[in-house]
Amino acid sequence: MTGAKRKKKSMLWSKMHPPHYEDIKRWCRRRLPILEWAPHYNLKENLLPDAVSGIMLAVQQVTQGLAFAILSSVHPVFGLYGSLFPAIIYAIFGMGRHVATGTFALTSLISANAVERLVPQSSQNLTMQSNSNVLGLSDFEVQRIGVAAAVSFLGGVIQVAMFVLQLGSVTFLLTEPVISAMTTGAATHVVTSQVKYLLGIKMPYISGPLGFFYIYAYVFENIKSVRLEALLLSLLSIVVLVLVKELNEQFKRKIKVVLPVDLVLIVAASFACYCTNMESTYGLEVVGHIPKGIPPPRVPPMNIFSAVITEAFGVALVGYAASLALAQGSAKKFKYSVDDNQEFLAHGLSNVIPSFFFCIPSAAAMGRTAGLYSTGAKTQVACLISCIFILIVIYAIGPLLYWLPMCVLASIIVVGRKGMLIQFRVKKYWNVDKIDWGIWVSTYVFTICFAANVDCCLVCLYIAVVIGRFPRAKTLSIKNMKEMEFKVKTETDDETLQQVKIISINNPLVFLNVKKFHMDLINITKGNANNQPLDDISKCEQNTLLNSLSNGNCNEETAQCCYNDKSALILDCSGLTFFDYSGVSMLVEVYMDCKDQNVDVLLANCTASLIKAMKYYGNLDSEKPVFFESVSAAISNIYSNKNFSKLGDHSEV
Repeated sequence: MTGAKRKKKSMLWSKMHPPHYEDIKRWCRRRLPILEWAPHYNLKENLLPDAVSGIMLAVQQVTQGLAFAILSSVHPVFGLYGSLFPAIIYAIFGMGRHVATGTFALTSLISANAVERLVPQSSQNLTMQSNSNVLGLSDFEVQRIGVAAAVSFLGGVIQVAMFVLQLGSVTFLLTEPVISAMTTGAATHVVTSQVKYLLGIKMPYISGPLGFFYIYAYVFENIKSVRLEALLLSLLSIVVLVLVKELNEQFKRKIKVVLPVDLVLIVAASFACYCTNMESTYGLEVVGHIPKGIPPPRVPPMNIFSAVITEAFGVALVGYAASLALAQGSAKKFKYSVDDNQEFLAHGLSNVIPSFFFCIPSAAAMGRTAGLYSTGAKTQVACLISCIFILIVIYAIGPLLYWLPMCVLASIIVVGRKGMLIQFRVKKYWNVDKIDWGIWVSTYVFTICFAANVDCCLVCLYIAVVIGRFPRAKTLSIKNMKEMEFKVKTETDDETLQQVKIISINNPLVFLNVKKFHMDLINITKGNANNQPLDDISKCEQNTLLNSLSNGNCNEETAQCCYNDKSALILDCSGLTFFDYSGVSMLVEVYMDCKDQNVDVLLANCTASLIKAMKYYGNLDSEKPVFFESVSAAISNIYSNKNFSKLGDHSEV
């Protein structure tokens, strides 16, 4: 070994040092978010709302678990397990405070495709013996849940691998129209899957491309076999659910605890079915036997991994996409940050570990997140409390659900999809950007027609979107933004210099670069005010974007300073030649964040289409002018404002 090589090797060894305690502690707090918020949990303020939310969430988890297990073509009890273990794992590793992980409609449909293909219904008569030693269930049921658990395990491994490869940054491809259309399509599939229970029709399993349409074709061909009793009970349940939920929503500010109508309906329907023996008298289909307890863990069958690889990729991509959208929405609503890569790890482990406990694939659901919003949940403690009640159901109440009519359970599931189906109002995309409207419609059609193979369709759609839009947005970088600072003196204090920043946007603003635009805007506005690194900036609240206008940092003292001083930001949009829904959303978000920080935002040189889109998307302040024909017009407006008396010389940075 030459001296140069020895010297180079010694230098490398000198740079390497054993990790210190602080490094390990920092790594643990980063990968175990529960260590961040749990020590600071406020029992007095948060426990009561979290407990109420946890009870309401448990009702949702139990009903959805039973229904989505049936949707996955496995025994209903495995849906209860799928509502328990993933929620615990995500509470430890996840960053979304209002994300409730559990059974999910579209992942259930995808796993059902593998279950029905590998363990078809025709093999049931051959494996009816209860010799599996799993809660007394038949080998047929155990084989089916083995396939679903294998899909969950492999899908989780794929998500963990994406975390290791740090692929969270590619999630910018998951635009809001795509996520909205995908979840709406999933809700449509769920409603379709419950039609046979609502009508009391015996129907074979129908899947594959265009299976959605074949189901309705079968229903219309066999319309005479509809059970009037099931139909009337379904209609009555739907009317009661919708009426009570609307009343709860209308009077939620006046009442502290909303009526858990789902739970009341389950108890009442089960009791009525038991007393009148509807199963035998009217032929109503009921949930049936629910075993008590949790079986010991078992390794998923690894010999079928190669056969379920397609479904595993579908579960990994679709489940993560829907869950990340909810986590980011929660973070934006309550002003905290979410790490995309950490979410890969959290959801991956929420699929890998529960697969050893006979769980179907899991993901976050919009209905559960909306329920946590409406009931005032504060932290993941709400999900942990819901797990306690799910355990009570598994060990004590589960067997009593034998008499629950399937039509009532289907009614609860259908009404619960209301929030997702409302997303079908896509006028907002049409008014903001016609291409985004086309993306929404295309994704929805793909999801409806190819639910089991939606992963391949979405990948193709993403590639098509990038290829189609890239020529129109060649310069995705916004490094060419020009920043000019104006020093403005106030009337009250001639010595205090107020700051006005003018930023020229010289590139299109689309879904491909909105995140980078936001981070670059943070860096430029923070600029010389402080030298905080980018990684630390991302941990601050979004409203710190304009703190630098008052020469502040990410702390409370700065926020107070920003509230007391008047500042302004001018965005020159002369170079913003092209935008989409995500771009408009980001501009409105910047405007609202600045408004909360007492910073005026003025937009100059905007096109008519941009003005129309921003006015339609956001409730902009009508009392103050926002849009100006030129930068000089915006400056004149600031000059005439009573808070500013004089403009000094400006310097281009």
